[in-house]
Amino acid sequence: MLDTPMRPDEPPPFDPMASALAQARAAGARGEVPVGAVVVRDRAVLAAAGNRTRELNDPTAHAEVLALRAACAALGQERLTGCDLYVTLEPCPMCAGAISFARIRRLYFGAGDPKGGAVEHGVRLYASATCHHAPEVYGGLRETEAAAVLRGFFQERR
Repeated sequence: MLDTPMRPDEPPPFDPMASALAQARAAGARGEVPVGAVVVRDRAVLAAAGNRTRELNDPTAHAEVLALRAACAALGQERLTGCDLYVTLEPCPMCAGAISFARIRRLYFGAGDPKGGAVEHGVRLYASATCHHAPEVYGGLRETEAAAVLRGFFQERR
């Protein structure tokens, strides 16, 4: 299939993972581990965030948690039914739990995390009998790019 150029009056393609990657890069520029997250409903971005654990001195200030909080505030409710979450790294146990409690419909993530992930690695929270809500999960979305952002960040610090 040939690529066709966009017309100037055409809106850019909807790409929430691009927004999540931008959030990750911004977090890295602030000295945070570069993870970004975006909450979407009906093709509209409700919230976007990057890690802020160091800035806020808060171990719960992961990109996913911040994006979930902002989306809940925007909607004025504690559940995000019908919403999807795009995140650059496989969520940790804390974030996977928050995603479940928020009732996220679909989780899309970039790079897998064999050391700290809790979706396809580690505790595999959504496969647990005690998990009350498991989103549909799609891993590996723009995985190479997401992993490169993380690798570059840690290489600069060595």
